[in-house]
Amino acid sequence: MEVSAEPDWEARYTGRDPREAVASQVLRDHMHLLPKRGCALDLACGLGANALLLARNGLETVAWDRASTPIAALRRVAIAEGLRLVAEVRDVVAQPPIPAGFDVIVVSRFLDRGLAPALIVALRPGGLLFYQTFGPALVDPTRGPRHRDFRLAEGELLRLFASLRLRVYREEGGAGDTRDGLRDEVYGIFQR
Repeated sequence: MEVSAEPDWEARYTGRDPREAVASQVLRDHMHLLPKRGCALDLACGLGANALLLARNGLETVAWDRASTPIAALRRVAIAEGLRLVAEVRDVVAQPPIPAGFDVIVVSRFLDRGLAPALIVALRPGGLLFYQTFGPALVDPTRGPRHRDFRLAEGELLRLFASLRLRVYREEGGAGDTRDGLRDEVYGIFQR
């Protein structure tokens, strides 16, 4: 019997409540950069914590994930709260966002390097990309993927989005006191 290295995303999300999920640090730390109105995308959203935060702050929000379990849960929360949030099951690699479709795109703990060009053109002029995912440092061996293909190399996020204007960047790696700070992850905010 062949064992797949692919996580069982449906099982991972079964029984979990989107209201208990926490939005990405890059988004929480920089809410002041969000536009007052516009259209936002939470790409590979999982339970949709980023989507909920965006919609609760007045943005028309779309949330995509290939797993149906978290999308169904997110839809229930959006309806219950009366949010302008559309949650859809979607393979974001096979069906990337359309050009100039969004004022804000948030990507958290998801990495497909081939999707970077589509994300860049999916931003409207002045649009913001909030991106946070696992970096090269494995400070806490219990966090994130082990395989390098699913972790950024040092400075790679900057290179992937070099055609956009850099607004914020954080990559602490293993420097200094590793018991504090943002470890194992990298984040950046880029503007078109």
